[in-house]
Amino acid sequence: MEEKIRNIIDLTMTKMDESINHLQSELTKIRAGRANTSVLDGVLVDYYGTPTPIHNMASLSTPDARTIIIQPWEKQLVTEIVNTINSSNLGFMAQDTGEKIIINIPILTEERRKELVKQVKAETESCKVSIRNIRREANEDLKKLNKEGLSDDHLRISEEEIQTLTDNFIKKIDVIFDLKEKDILTV
Repeated sequence: MEEKIRNIIDLTMTKMDESINHLQSELTKIRAGRANTSVLDGVLVDYYGTPTPIHNMASLSTPDARTIIIQPWEKQLVTEIVNTINSSNLGFMAQDTGEKIIINIPILTEERRKELVKQVKAETESCKVSIRNIRREANEDLKKLNKEGLSDDHLRISEEEIQTLTDNFIKKIDVIFDLKEKDILTV
């Protein structure tokens, strides 16, 4: 029975870690005014009939804090990449220079910064919901064990341990939000 409890708690912690990792990967896509190639991670270009991430068909670089350069491996992809980026509503325009693509990252306005903070808040709230759902699932698994013979004391102690895990992960999410908010609002 102890081993089953430990497995439930370990699985819960693993799932919560995965939620935090997903949140962090989503937040890297929200740009804070500095050039970062990860803002293009969600953009898929039609590559011979297959939606393909840009980094799988070109070299990406950031020569300075306001510029992203995309060097496609095949020249005929330049126009397709430019059109896809410009229609993806990322808040900037790609420029075709013939052989490479230049993206100038505009300086964020105060209004845009506030919109980005709202977007970050929505992502963090979504992650908190995910953490709470994981807690609920773990507690349901513990209650099933209780019906199989787990003592009420062990059930209560295990539920408290899961609640402590949940609280710690929610605090991590709050710290992540605070850091990203500060990053976005810093001019």
